[in-house]
Amino acid sequence: MTNMEKHSDDTGGRKSLNVLFLGGAKRVSFGRKLLEAGERLGIDVKIYSYELEAEVPVALIGGVIIGRRWNASDILDHLHQVVGAYHIDVLLPFVDGAISIAGAYVATYSDAWAPVVSSGKADTLFDKVLSAREFEAAGLDIPQTYTGGRPVFPLIAKPRRGSASKGIHVIDGVNEFKKISKIADEYLIQTYYPEREEYTVDCYISRRGETLCISPRKRVEVVGGEVSRSVTVDYPELLEASARAIERLGLRGAITLQYLRDMTTNRLMLMEINPRLGGGVVCSIHAGADIPAMILSDAVGDVAEKATGIRPGTMICRYFEEAVFNV
Repeated sequence: MTNMEKHSDDTGGRKSLNVLFLGGAKRVSFGRKLLEAGERLGIDVKIYSYELEAEVPVALIGGVIIGRRWNASDILDHLHQVVGAYHIDVLLPFVDGAISIAGAYVATYSDAWAPVVSSGKADTLFDKVLSAREFEAAGLDIPQTYTGGRPVFPLIAKPRRGSASKGIHVIDGVNEFKKISKIADEYLIQTYYPEREEYTVDCYISRRGETLCISPRKRVEVVGGEVSRSVTVDYPELLEASARAIERLGLRGAITLQYLRDMTTNRLMLMEINPRLGGGVVCSIHAGADIPAMILSDAVGDVAEKATGIRPGTMICRYFEEAVFNV
């Protein structure tokens, strides 16, 4: 019996869900949307977040639980203690390191659920070299991967297990290439397209395997590897490419696809897949993709409504706001 089943029926006939964010320190906007969705669905939602310190913005909307680092040897045991103590029903990872942890947890224990791929699939997608091979094997169009021989510049080298655009090098010549080639096993090296547009696609695939949402948006401005300005777009080819990737890779849960378009040829290519909610997912939510309601409905076993009429031209501009603590 899950925690949700233990406390889903209260005296008012409402269901209740305790949701644990994993690394959701700054996800206040999404948390508010989750609480709003709960009100609409008649579900009492309580939010907690698993963090390394208590003074984080998500404390504005929920409780903060001091946790372990994702690579800690006892992370699953500690998480299991937290799930039991706080009657957690749903785990929501917001950072790459938490995805495989969430997948491993639900595969090991039955007292919580997470809208994620398996931990093995997460590990593959987190490794850019392995994921590029899987994309190619599935017949998905990606930038050409350098595998040896005479390089054709420009190239881009991405740390194979990196995130948030850290450690990326654009290689324009032989000298730069020689430096990277010494540690080439640590990078995914592909053709670089200087004239490009980048797109993010927010997707949700239910526990039943139904694709409920595919919402493309253009990355207008990026700061520190995370989108700060984004706008939803009407892009049928991107919808088709995303649906194809979801089907061929057998994806589930909350998924963020990253694409680029070479502006000189109009070629659309898959760059990477993050099997979690993206930082800019609130853009799609404001445009009509009710991903919070999909997650909650999935969690309680209801059939979630498929997103229809997602509005193109919905733009978000993210900004800083202070959370004040007395320490």
